[in-house]
This record gives sequence, structure tokens and C-alpha cells, in this order.
Amino acid sequence: MPQTPLPSEVSTGLRDSIPIAVGYFATSLAFGVYCAHAGIEALGAAVISMTNLSSSGQFVGVTLWTDHAGLLEVGVAIFLINLRYLLMSISLGQRLDTSVTWWQRMLIAAGITDEIYALAIRRPRVTVTSYLSMMVLPILGWTSGAVVGVLLGSILPPLLNAAFGVVLYAMFVSIVVPVAKSSRPVLWTVLAAAGLSCLMHWLPVVRHIPTGWQIIIVTLIASAWAATMWPRPEARIGPPAPESGVEA
Repeated sequence: MPQTPLPSEVSTGLRDSIPIAVGYFATSLAFGVYCAHAGIEALGAAVISMTNLSSSGQFVGVTLWTDHAGLLEVGVAIFLINLRYLLMSISLGQRLDTSVTWWQRMLIAAGITDEIYALAIRRPRVTVTSYLSMMVLPILGWTSGAVVGVLLGSILPPLLNAAFGVVLYAMFVSIVVPVAKSSRPVLWTVLAAAGLSCLMHWLPVVRHIPTGWQIIIVTLIASAWAATMWPRPEARIGPPAPESGVEA
């Protein structure tokens, strides 16, 4: 099978990732405003965004930081939130070209996000050049959006700052609602997690538990309950089915 020329791999990766970069920039504006409210300056927001690339993890991390949470609390909470990336890494590892070395795999792993993974997994084989090309613009969009958000948060009037705060909740609603509408297990899991969160916030016995540990407890209970109620069928063991040319 002939290899794709290097310039073509780079240009294709950059072109395909432009919509992701634009979306990341818009979303990370809200994170930047949130950082400004938490007292984090533009440089701090840029470092957080460039090294994490996780909207939910970053929001939770900053929230716990403002609550003066301990390092263990922050680490465990963000580990659970970002655990899905472990599965994505394993899946993507099966598509990597045999020429990809172990240290190149580390570079690729640092840039795995939901959207970049979805873009890469459509390719039959992924080279380090193609994946790094898909990473560049989204990372720049995500990081620059956070910086601009911090700057906006320091100059915008309170009413507009409050409007940016709604963007965060709208983002998560837009992620959850379409999936919950098409999947009853997801719907009940979301409702269970929301109910548990309310109980953790209002019940006198547990309301004094730090926010980070509340997130950890709710995540573990809701996930364990969903896995028990709706177990996934075991995968068929055998040779993979021939490719039909139609994307799943």
C-alpha cells in the first residue's frame, strides 16, 4: 500500500481539524471567564488548557482549586472524569502505523480528545504526522480561547460575565440531552447522578463532604449502578469482520 506524501498528510490533518479548532475556541471562552472569576490570570489559564485539553476536567479542577481542595481530591476527581480517554487510547493504539515509536505514542496520547479521536479513528491507519497535524489547530484554539476569555472576564460588565457562566451549563446540556434522548440507560444514569448530587448537597449528614469527594462518590455510585442495571454484552471473540467501506 503506497504511503501518503508527508505534505498531503499535514495539509489534510490541518484542514480537517479547522471546525474542531473553531468550536474549541468558542467553548474555551467560557472557561477563560470562569478562570478570571477564580482569580487565575491569562498565563495560568493557558497552561491549564494546553496541558489538560479536557473541558469537564478543567472546570472541575478550577472549582476544586477555588474550594482549596487537596491534591489527592483533585487528582482522583479528574482521573475519574477523564477515564474515558483510557479507552480511546487503547482503541486508537490499534490504528497507529507500525512506524510510530513509543515516545511518539506519548505525544499522541497527550492530544487525545473526544473530537480529535473521532477524526483520527476514521482513518484506516494513523501516522504520527497525521495525528500531530490534527492536534495543532485544536490545541491553539482551545488555549487561545481560554486566554481571550480571561481578558474578557476582566473587562466585561457583570451582566455579560453572568451570561458567559450560562455557556458552561449549556455546553453540558448540549452534550447530554441528545444522547439521553436516544438511550434510556443514559437518561436514567444522568437522572440518578443528578439526584445523588442534590442529596449530597442538601442532606445534613453528607453536605459537609468536600465538593471533590462528592463528585467522586456520585460518579462511582451512578456508574456502578448503571453497569449493574445495563451490562454491555460480551464482545464476540474471533477474527474481525471484513470492512464494508461504510463508517460506523
